[in-house]
Amino acid sequence: MTAGQQTLDPMTPTPTLARNAIGLPEVLFQSITHMAPAVATALSIGAATLFAGRLTPLAVLLAMVACLFTAYSIGQLAKHLPSAGGMYTYVGRGLGPFFGWLMAWAFALAEPLIAPILLAAFGFFGAVFLSTYLGIGGDFEYLWIVLAVVCGLILWWLIYSGISLSMRAGLILGVIEIAIFVFVSALLIVNAGDRNTLSVFIPGEEGIQPAFQGMIFCLLAFIGFEAAAPLAEETREPRRTIPQAVIWSTIAVGIFYVFNYYAATVFFGPDNMFDFYTANDGDPWGGMATDVLGTLGGLLVVFAILNSSLANANSGATAATRSVFAMGRGGLLPRWFAAIHPTRKTPVNAVHAQVILAIVVAVGGGLLLANDPNEGLGPINVYIFIGTMLGLLFAGMYMAVNAAVIGYYLRERRDEFNPIKHLVIPVLGIIAMIPALLSVIGGLTIPIFDVELAAWSGALALTAPIVGVWMVIGIVIYFVLRARNPQALARLGEVYGGDETVHHD
Repeated sequence: MTAGQQTLDPMTPTPTLARNAIGLPEVLFQSITHMAPAVATALSIGAATLFAGRLTPLAVLLAMVACLFTAYSIGQLAKHLPSAGGMYTYVGRGLGPFFGWLMAWAFALAEPLIAPILLAAFGFFGAVFLSTYLGIGGDFEYLWIVLAVVCGLILWWLIYSGISLSMRAGLILGVIEIAIFVFVSALLIVNAGDRNTLSVFIPGEEGIQPAFQGMIFCLLAFIGFEAAAPLAEETREPRRTIPQAVIWSTIAVGIFYVFNYYAATVFFGPDNMFDFYTANDGDPWGGMATDVLGTLGGLLVVFAILNSSLANANSGATAATRSVFAMGRGGLLPRWFAAIHPTRKTPVNAVHAQVILAIVVAVGGGLLLANDPNEGLGPINVYIFIGTMLGLLFAGMYMAVNAAVIGYYLRERRDEFNPIKHLVIPVLGIIAMIPALLSVIGGLTIPIFDVELAAWSGALALTAPIVGVWMVIGIVIYFVLRARNPQALARLGEVYGGDETVHHD
């Protein structure tokens, strides 16, 4: 342990994060930026158009409703369990140590991988910005690596400097990316003129099935709404603030997505939306923005994506470092991760580890996957590869959190149990995530929606097996811990916070 770090010596107080450092605006944008609104609008939801066509706005609306079930469930747990442990605190208390540990183990893989894919995306679009619009570095094949590393260093400075700085930076960056896409979308609606129509929300002869098919892919664009939860120990009035942030971020970003894809659909043409994803060489938003604003439009879209990449990396790394800190503090990871900077009150070793991991994975993965699945698009291939794994992990984790609501309120809050809040809504939340879970596995058919999911090929075929192997390793480690350090597992629900264990300076 280096100088300037609090340790976990038994004779010293338990290290704590900065108390009451942030409020609702910062926590709200922690979840909003974690969903990467601009990146999701430009890259993720576009895949839904291949299935939903003109009903893509309806598909996004349905996905928002589906995610709201889980957001509400998280809020019901967060008001009693404010904690840096986030979702695995909830599952530990609601379903017991075994499932709590599995949640912790899944989260330990998922959340630290958010930053690497955003560094890769920043490197790629940064290189496009410099070479295409400024004429700089067009002949330098590895310009994206330089930019990804630069983004990683900026990320380190933000999350090392303190929760207040990193969260306020996230708020500012989030406002910028949202403002740009709202501005561009508003112009698309104005230029659509008499082509504006509410028919894009109303199923026609094709029925509602296309919207349900598209909803499966729209769900993935909402991953991150739960990211406010690990900031509970640093938030003012966390039992009120965290539930509000989780729910309102889902609603706000959902409305943002619906607005954007309403604009895109009426401008591009409802009957043309099946071809939207491949338009303008795979950059339909840049093409539309250029149509209504000239070159400035394309610049704004690329800038918004760069901004969104940094903001999302910041929020993902912040959530990851708090969760890893909580696991180290509880003895479920080496206690080295529980070191706290004495003045900045940041989990300093977790911060260092996260940024190093992010840079190594982004650069190494981009080189390794240089031509798989897309020729010559290494950084984007990293985004796709890890993004597929994250979709599988988060769909499973959301299902577990919904189940934890039922268990927690039946076991520990029976006097507060409400059949609608604590049974019907969580069950609907579980059901809503099943299509997303199956879609990222691939090679399956979803009978209810009549969607045939093609099997992955190339490197992407390894994503589900990697997640499966990781979870099997986690099960083995659980039994090792139970034999060698049962106290740590027994405290799984308590060491991360809750009514009885939140510390105050």
